[in-house]
Amino acid sequence: MKLPMQHHHHPVRVQSPLPYPPFPTCHTLHLFSSSRLTHAASPLHNKEQAVSELLFFLPFSCVMWPRLVASKLLHRLSSSNSSAAADFPTTTTATSNWDEIINLQRSCDDGKETRNYKLFASTWNVGGMAPPSDGLNLEDWLHTRNASYNIYVLGFQEIVPLSAKNVFGPEKTRVAAKWNSLIGAALNRSSSFSEGRREAKMGEQRVHPVGEGTARNFHCILSKQMVGILVSVWVRADISRCIRHAGVCCVGCGLMGCLGNKGSISVRFCLHETSFCVVCCHLASGGKEGDELHRNSDAMEIFSRTCFLPHPSLDLPTKILDHDRVILLGDLNYRVSLPEATTLSLVEQKNWNVLLEKDQLRTEVSVGRVFDGWHEGAITFSPTYKYYPNSDEYYGCIQRKKGEKRRVPAWCDRIIWHGNGIKQILYERCESKLSDHRPVRSIFGVEVEVVTSLTSLTSF
Repeated sequence: MKLPMQHHHHPVRVQSPLPYPPFPTCHTLHLFSSSRLTHAASPLHNKEQAVSELLFFLPFSCVMWPRLVASKLLHRLSSSNSSAAADFPTTTTATSNWDEIINLQRSCDDGKETRNYKLFASTWNVGGMAPPSDGLNLEDWLHTRNASYNIYVLGFQEIVPLSAKNVFGPEKTRVAAKWNSLIGAALNRSSSFSEGRREAKMGEQRVHPVGEGTARNFHCILSKQMVGILVSVWVRADISRCIRHAGVCCVGCGLMGCLGNKGSISVRFCLHETSFCVVCCHLASGGKEGDELHRNSDAMEIFSRTCFLPHPSLDLPTKILDHDRVILLGDLNYRVSLPEATTLSLVEQKNWNVLLEKDQLRTEVSVGRVFDGWHEGAITFSPTYKYYPNSDEYYGCIQRKKGEKRRVPAWCDRIIWHGNGIKQILYERCESKLSDHRPVRSIFGVEVEVVTSLTSLTSF
């Protein structure tokens, strides 16, 4: 049974922001960061509500870069499609000729075989922390020394602080570019190391087939940012020719139910004959009773409003659940429904089983309120949130400072999947102390259908 969808909502289109005057004063920013604006309690249900909420913002928008704010809000509220262009690559490789060849071959020979690929997926809320100026070694997180993967799908949340300046202003693309640079360096440094080690073992007898030297390098096929959310997809060079129809779709669920401080970026691509969709989410925050319903609402909005642009001549999937292989990852923000003292005591005892019995995501799925038909692997790791900076100590496990918000440990960061042809091999957290979250990663074995008559073509 598929997740219920709310068809009466209209998708939105991500638009490039207009130039803006100097930033507003701290006083104006404070007005925008008040509790009234931190999260829309429910999605927009009609245009009248959208207009009334827009009118609330107008006095502030007169001060806060008027053209920019008006453009961003009106485009979000009036657009009819949430599909957007990727930030990188800036141009799409032409595939029309390749599609014609494939369609011709299909008409002549429908023989297919199944191949297995390894896909690395990870989510990391970096808490608004930019990569250190002296660099950041990502090889441990990306597991590059110990194994070889065909595809990397990486999702980030809060690559910039979720301030009014960042929500209403232009995207800070330098931060995303820095993360992509570090990812590429880690993947290709390690692949070069592995290749060099393999060649060294062969000694004087080694042979270099055509293209072998670059087959293990990784290429970024798609990267997209929406405020603090970033998705980056990398594939090995030897299968990059087999990747087609990459696309992206952004859905904002944050301020006024449409801005990008919360929401999702979904990416779509086809590997041979199999379609993939990966959804990176940052759902509604909050540790109060009933806040999990806001998270459920965000998830349903994402499923309802995500719609990829259709292909003019091919029957490509446009909705998330129409794809063959679907993975959803991110800071889903589901908490543990226990009193703070009980939770902290169980965390100190490392009694994960009892805590997981009260995990909100598991509860909401079990009663059928969200993610019907989705799967998650066994959780054997400690909660991923919330830590003191550069520390292994959870908030609340040591004396809380005066005025410090309550933050009970929880498994906020998750990776789930939907459909057949996916087998989870690994599900674990990593130990980077960059932010108040720990990254979570999963290794999947994915089945991919290949037209056998195309095998020789893809080798060129």
